Amino acid sequence: MVITDDPSDLAVVVSDDRVPSRGARPWAVPLRIAAAVFRRTVAIAALLVAWEVLPRAGVVDRVFLPPFSEVIDKWWELFLDGDILAHTKASMKRTGAGFALAVAIGLPLGLVIGWFPRLAEILNPLLELFRNTAALALLPVFVLILGLGESSKIGIVTYACVWPILLNTVSGVRTVDPLLIKSAKSMGLSSPRLFQKVILPASVPTIFTGIRLAGAFAIVVLIAAELVGAKAGLGYLINYAQSNFAIQEMYAGIITISVIGVGINQLLLAVERRFSRWRATPGS
Repeated sequence: MVITDDPSDLAVVVSDDRVPSRGARPWAVPLRIAAAVFRRTVAIAALLVAWEVLPRAGVVDRVFLPPFSEVIDKWWELFLDGDILAHTKASMKRTGAGFALAVAIGLPLGLVIGWFPRLAEILNPLLELFRNTAALALLPVFVLILGLGESSKIGIVTYACVWPILLNTVSGVRTVDPLLIKSAKSMGLSSPRLFQKVILPASVPTIFTGIRLAGAFAIVVLIAAELVGAKAGLGYLINYAQSNFAIQEMYAGIITISVIGVGINQLLLAVERRFSRWRATPGS
């Protein structure tokens, strides 16, 4: 019985062909799992304790930073009323649409650019220009062209997300170990098979780094976009609460965004592990 070395995976791997030795202590594995859970949660727990204690002790003004328990009470109230779910649903629809479009555009385009060096040389100046143009700086342009409706919000999310996906895909394809390519060519693999069996699998870690960055960008950019002309969404909720000095509601919206961001990242990590099973892991 062993523990996987991946710090994001606390699963216990049981091997049928391994029999525990006589001196094995039955409580060793649960203890190691508890220690791993503690290491992963201690920083967040300390933050929440400080959030609860400091306002109550008068170190910070509780008018502007209410105790964590009061914020959670307000969040639960919004949940029971259905408000937080309605705003979350509106934001997730926009985020999902923009993120999916970015993957559909950035991934195949990055594979093509990375596979053809001459095309990369031609397009690189243009890519550098656009990737260094902040998405939020172009928000007025999207609003002017697409209006204040859903199209502008989805468009700005797509623009923000496509660049990390595109550039990391290009980098992943172009930085594959040359020894792998030489070995594959020596075995007589054609170019399409070489791309399918060697280039693409070896690029997966770098590609998913870009996809995870895009997931984070999608939330940040969308919240900013929802401050302009939105009638629903977590960004609208936060802005409305701040304007009406409903501080607890404002923090409830912020917490919801943080939880969604963590959830999206963990989901993408799980998908990455699913597509990276071919890689050997220590202790396996």
